[in-house]
Amino acid sequence: MDTADHTVNTVTLFASQAEPVWQAVLRDGAAYSKAAYVRKKYGESAPVFLTAYDWFVGQLPRFVPKPPGAEYPYWAFGDQYLMEAGSASRILRLEVPVGEAVFFDMYDWNRIMQMQYLGKDPGEERAFRQELALRGITPSEVMLTAFYPELRARVCASWQRLFRHHEAVRQGDRTGVGSLQAGLWCIRREWVTDVR
Repeated sequence: MDTADHTVNTVTLFASQAEPVWQAVLRDGAAYSKAAYVRKKYGESAPVFLTAYDWFVGQLPRFVPKPPGAEYPYWAFGDQYLMEAGSASRILRLEVPVGEAVFFDMYDWNRIMQMQYLGKDPGEERAFRQELALRGITPSEVMLTAFYPELRARVCASWQRLFRHHEAVRQGDRTGVGSLQAGLWCIRREWVTDVR
């Protein structure tokens, strides 16, 4: 079922979503994620996820306007093999207008999820890790406590590098992106071209 409007500049993405999300897309024409869903899904680990997600949610409107009803993003991938698909998940193939997604390298996002400093290069990252080690501080302590506001500000500023590939990918250039990932405010019915 190919319902995408190919006259618009789109990008092919894949998303693994639970059945309730797919049903919301069918019923309402679009699905929107909520912060409560993330808290419920990740339980005890929620503070780590919420720290990273809340930062991302604060940045996303710089690239894609936030529609009414949206709280948290959905994740989509440039390659289907990058997704974790559970047995109760639907794999959605999407044709998303490039203006509706923010693009980044999955490996950069994984480092943010680990509360890591995202340096210009490996040397800068190594220097920051050494600075923390000399102080006897872990990255999680920096990001999940209120004791290190200056270090936290430096880490958050470094996370801006997550978006270093966004404009190039919007223009169709994936050079330098190890594994393409995208954040979407919602999943719209008209973007879905295949469901498995």
